Amino acid sequence: MRKEVELGAKVGETCRKHGVSEPTYYKWKSLYSGMTVPHLAQLRELQDENARLKRMHADLALMHNALKDVVDRKL
Repeated sequence: MRKEVELGAKVGETCRKHGVSEPTYYKWKSLYSGMTVPHLAQLRELQDENARLKRMHADLALMHNALKDVVDRKL
């Protein structure tokens, strides 16, 4: 999509063609412009790992709270 605009296509027409709003296009452009494919792949891997770690933390926090409740009931 970015390459189409760089080659001279109008932003509005390109966004409609791909079903993306213009503000979204400009947000993506500000976030990802200048990044190469390997950088984007690395970013995606880091985002996936971050999501996995957040789920792991949430699971451990739930387990911690459950064990804390059990200990509090015994006292």
